[in-house]
Amino acid sequence: MEKLATTAEVRTRMSRQKSRDTAVELALRKALHATGARYRVHRRPVKGVRREADIVFGPTRVAVFVDGCFWHGCPLHATWPKNNSEFWRAKIEGNRRRDADTDARLAAAGWSTVRVWEHEDADEAAVRVLAVVAARRAKPRPAADPH
Repeated sequence: MEKLATTAEVRTRMSRQKSRDTAVELALRKALHATGARYRVHRRPVKGVRREADIVFGPTRVAVFVDGCFWHGCPLHATWPKNNSEFWRAKIEGNRRRDADTDARLAAAGWSTVRVWEHEDADEAAVRVLAVVAARRAKPRPAADPH
């Protein structure tokens, strides 16, 4: 008999996991907003690239992703489940590859990405995000090609 990728119980539990507006994401947005920063939430930074950033600073082209320690394989807190370990390792490694691909695609389009782990302090993460935004704001953008 072929081993199932997941059980019905696991699928049900995992389908209830929030993928947006998580407590960590809301705390980061609150910390950013308190500094006067303005941004968009849950947007695709680049048309044609089916990847949605959690927080987007459009004028400076900064995309922020809030990554869960389990789902994205945090080097400090990732756990490898013992049940159905091959499935979960493939799933998490796939997420890591997709994250790297997203960063590369956005960089190729002139965007900077910031990855915030769910275990990070929201105020400290906000300082880190705002430093990237400020650095991008200070840098003049190349003129558009008139041809």
